[in-house]
Amino acid sequence: MLLKLFHKLKHFRSLWLSCLLAFCFTAAHAQYFDLDARKKKVTIPFKLVRNLMVIKLSINNRGPFNFILDTGVGLMIITDPKLADSISIPNKRTLKIPGLGEGADAEAYVTSALKIDIPGLVSYDVAAAILKKDLFSLSGYAGMPIHGLIGYEFFNNLAVKIDFQDSTVTVSRPKDLKVFRKGTQVPITIEDRKPYVESNVILQGGRAVKSKLIIDLGAGHPISLEKIIPIYGLPQKFIASANLGIGLNGPINGFIARLESLEIGKFKIKGIISSFPDDGNNQSRLSVPRDGNLGIGVLKRFSVIFDYTGNSMYLKPNMNFKEPFEHDMSGIEYYAAGANLDRIIINRVEPGSAGDEIGLERDDEIVAINFKPVSKMSLEEIDALFRSRNDRSLLLDVFHDKKLDKVVLTLKRRI
Repeated sequence: MLLKLFHKLKHFRSLWLSCLLAFCFTAAHAQYFDLDARKKKVTIPFKLVRNLMVIKLSINNRGPFNFILDTGVGLMIITDPKLADSISIPNKRTLKIPGLGEGADAEAYVTSALKIDIPGLVSYDVAAAILKKDLFSLSGYAGMPIHGLIGYEFFNNLAVKIDFQDSTVTVSRPKDLKVFRKGTQVPITIEDRKPYVESNVILQGGRAVKSKLIIDLGAGHPISLEKIIPIYGLPQKFIASANLGIGLNGPINGFIARLESLEIGKFKIKGIISSFPDDGNNQSRLSVPRDGNLGIGVLKRFSVIFDYTGNSMYLKPNMNFKEPFEHDMSGIEYYAAGANLDRIIINRVEPGSAGDEIGLERDDEIVAINFKPVSKMSLEEIDALFRSRNDRSLLLDVFHDKKLDKVVLTLKRRI
C-alpha cells in the first residue's frame, strides 16, 4: 500500500503544481518559513509512522494538525477536506485537477496565504490546496489522523537537519548551519521546487548505471527506478506483476527486485530493494526528467541535512546504516479503519504470496495475530511481524466470508 500511495501522490503533485502555476497565484510572493528573530535554531519533534515523518502544526490558530514532512511536495496540500471549514478561510477558489477523480476531475480549494504555526518558526505567504475529497486515505495508511503534506516551503529558506535516531528536525538559517563533524557533503539540484541527486545504481550482475533521482522524504520505499527495465531488462530474481500504485489511467504494475548496491557520494548501500514501474519509460508528464526516486527507506539510515540555498545534502551514517533490507513476506496490503483506526482491513493480496496461498482476500479483516488483538498493536508492529523471518508461522484470527477463522500464515521471502 505504501508504493500505491507514493505513485498516486506523485501524479497528484505534478498535476497540482502545473494547475496552480497556471492559476498564477504563486507568482506574486515567495512562500517560506523563517526562524523567530530571537532564535538561531529550532528543534521540532517528529513521529516516524510507517516511514512517514509526521510533525504537528496549527493553521489560522486552529489545531494542532498532523502533517507529513515531504521533500517531494512542491506546494502545501491539505488532504483532509474537513479542514476547509475548521480553519476559517474567507477567500478560497476552486481548482479542477484533471485525471484524478473516479470518472470525473478532482477538485481542490486554492487558499490565500495561511498563518502556519510551527513553534519557533514564522510563515510568510504560505498558501495551500485543500482537497474536496480525501483521495489518498493517508489516515488509514498511517493508523492515525493525517491532515496534509508540507514540503518546499519548509525547506527552501532554511537548513534542515533530520536525526532519525532521536526523531527530531533541527532548523537554522543557512549562515548558522553547523555541518556534521564526520559527515559527507553531496551536491544536489533544486528543480521545479524539489531536490535531485546524482547516484550510481549497480544492477544484479555488476552493471553500473548513472541515475538522477528525486530525493523524496514522502516515499517510504528505499528506491524506485523508472527507466531500468526498458533499457537493461529484468533482474534475474524479482517479484512479478506487483501492484505498485494507482496512476492517472488506473493501476501501475511492475516488479520488485534487489540491486547489488546504490552509490551516493562516498557511500555504498548494498542489497537494496527497488521497485520498477512498468510505465517508467513514460516521462512526458514529468516537468523534470529523472531516472527514479530515492525514498526514506534509504535516507533514514543517515542523519541528513538539507541546505537548498547551498545546493547541498549532508549525510552521516547512523546505527541502522548496515541493517539488511527486507521486503514484506506476507503479501498482504492492509489499512486501518473504524472510528478509532483500530481495525485492520486487507486491501489487496499479492498473487503467489504467503497470504494468497492460505486464501486471504480483499476486505477480509485481521482481528488478532498470535492471540494479540490488532486493536492493541500499532501498524509498525504488524509491519515488523510480516517482515520478521522467512518461514516464520503466525496465527491469524481473520473475519472472512461472514465468519471468524483461524489460519496459519507462514512468511515467505520472495526476493
